[in-house]
Amino acid sequence: MRRSSGAANVANQAAPKCYTARISNVAAAGTVALLDPGTSGNLEQRPTNSRAFSSTNLAPFVQIIAVRTCIIFNPTAKGNKARKFRRHLDEFAADCTMKLTAAIGDARKLATQAVEEGFEIVVAAGGDGTLNEVLNGIVDAPNGFERARLGVLPLGTVNVFAREVKIPLKLADAWKTLRTGRETLIDLGVVDYQENGVPTRRAFAQLAGAGLDARAIELVDWRLKKKIGPLAYVVAGLRALLHSQTKITVTVGNAEGAGELVLIGNGSLYGGDFRIFPPADMRDGLLDACVFSRVNFFTLLRVAPRLLFRGTLPNAASVNYRSESLTLASASKVPFEVDGEFVGYLPATFSMRRLQLRVIVPPLISGSGTQKPAADFATPSA
Repeated sequence: MRRSSGAANVANQAAPKCYTARISNVAAAGTVALLDPGTSGNLEQRPTNSRAFSSTNLAPFVQIIAVRTCIIFNPTAKGNKARKFRRHLDEFAADCTMKLTAAIGDARKLATQAVEEGFEIVVAAGGDGTLNEVLNGIVDAPNGFERARLGVLPLGTVNVFAREVKIPLKLADAWKTLRTGRETLIDLGVVDYQENGVPTRRAFAQLAGAGLDARAIELVDWRLKKKIGPLAYVVAGLRALLHSQTKITVTVGNAEGAGELVLIGNGSLYGGDFRIFPPADMRDGLLDACVFSRVNFFTLLRVAPRLLFRGTLPNAASVNYRSESLTLASASKVPFEVDGEFVGYLPATFSMRRLQLRVIVPPLISGSGTQKPAADFATPSA
C-alpha cells in the first residue's frame, strides 16, 4: 500500500486507493478493541463481523476502532481551517481514503460511492453545506445508514451541526474525535417537495427554514462571505428585508397557522450558538418550528437585543409548534433551505425519521465540572 504524495496525487487517482484508518496501535487488523472504563484499562477484542459501533444509549464503552474511513473534501475551499487541512493532506491521506470534489453536488455522489465501496465512516470535511451533501449521499446508497456512519471535520463558516453535537471546532481535536469517538443515533430530517414538477426528497441534519432566511442565503455574496464570515449572512438578510415578505401557510395536523418566516429545528441551535429552539431534542422524533407572523426592521429591533446578549428569542417573538411533520405552502414563490443551503421553493412537507442518523461524536463531554456521555448532548424536551 503506497502513501499518497499530496492533494494532486489523490485527485488524479482514477479509483481512490483504500487506506485503513490507523485508529490505534492497540487495534489490530481484523479486530475491534473496546476499552471498558470499569475494567481498569483491560482490553476486549471482538471480531469485525460483530457490530463495531453501537448507540451511546446502549454501550458504556469508549471505543477505539480500526475501520475503513473516507474523507470527502472540497480542495478549492477557502478559509484558515481549509488551508490548514490542505497543509496536512498527506497526513490525512495516509490514514484514510481522500475523495476530492470538483463541483457542487460532487460530495453527494462521492459519499454514495464511498458507502458502496464499503467504507464504514464517511467524513464531511467542510461546512454545513458539505455535511448536507455527504449526508444525502449516504442516504442515497441502499441501506446507507445501516452500512456507514457520518463523521465531521468542521471547516466551514458557522458549523452549526458540529456545535450542536459537541464536535470540536479545532481541526486536530475534531480529527481526534473521529479516531477515538463513538457512534450515536439521532433523528434525521426529511423534506419532500417538487423540483421541475418531479417529486424530490432531501435529508437534513440540523435545521431548515422558509422565507427570509432562505432568501438571504440566495442573496449571499460568497466572495464577501470569505472575507467577513457569518456577517455576510447578516448583510444578505438586511438586503432581503428591503422587500415585502410573502405569507407562508403552516399546516400541522388539523392545526393551521401563518407567518412570513418559518424556522425548523432538529437540534436547538441556529446560525451558530443561537438557541432558537430551546426545547429541541434530537432523539424525540419531533420537529420544532418557530413561525414569525411578521418580519420587518421593527421585528429585528425587537428580537436582536435578547438574541445577541442571551442567545435566545423573546418569548412572544414567534408561535411555536412541535410535531412529527408539517407542511409549508404559499400563494407565490417562496424559497426554503436545509442546513443553510438553498434547496427549492414551497410547497414542501418536512418530517422526522426517528434515530435514523448515525454520527461519530466525542466519547465524553465536559460540562459543569462533570463528565457525561455523548448521548446527553441534546437539550431535554420541556
